[in-house]
Amino acid sequence: MEKDLSISRRSLIQNIALTTMGIGLAQFISCKQGAGKEKDQKEMKSLLPFYIPPKIPLQPGPGGIDIRTWVKSSQTNRQFSCVETAVAARRMGPAPHVHQDLDELMLVLEGTVTVMVNGKVEEIQSGGWHFRPRKLEHTFWNSSEKPLRFIDMYFNQNFEDFLEELFHQIFPEMIKKHLTPADPQIAEQLKNLDKRFGVTTFPEKRQAIIDKYGLIG
Repeated sequence: MEKDLSISRRSLIQNIALTTMGIGLAQFISCKQGAGKEKDQKEMKSLLPFYIPPKIPLQPGPGGIDIRTWVKSSQTNRQFSCVETAVAARRMGPAPHVHQDLDELMLVLEGTVTVMVNGKVEEIQSGGWHFRPRKLEHTFWNSSEKPLRFIDMYFNQNFEDFLEELFHQIFPEMIKKHLTPADPQIAEQLKNLDKRFGVTTFPEKRQAIIDKYGLIG
């Protein structure tokens, strides 16, 4: 009988201990979750509304292609950014490439863009959308005789900074010094830029597309 009472008391103590631990663990998890929610709320509160007035449509410029940033990732807690891209008639876009972390959504504003994803070619006309998730090899070009303009939207990465550096720093330097992407100085800059933004580029595949579709490089 005493043995049974001893076992009962031991079981009772164990149950109380486990219950107490459970309450403590629940409170700990609740506190952690609450802290996480509070942090998220603070981060969301740091976002402010903003307005971007309309601008004159972007032109391709002397290089045949140009970009203009509309929304910077710094304005959206690195959740979203977008740029406007203008491409001249018959102009090839970038060499086929892969993004490690970036997802892209394109909205065509004017003209028709030809997009290649993992070897599959599609034409997206004005008003059409095209989504390119990360880790898929892709590129684009304008095979028509009319100018092309589109908005490219970027998620999960500040890719507008990549494009700003490429189009407004590296390319002008190339033009000023009469250099090509094959020049060691420029090639090193391009390599470092790709590495910083998780981009793998296949420059050797670009010329074949230019030749096949009669484009300007």
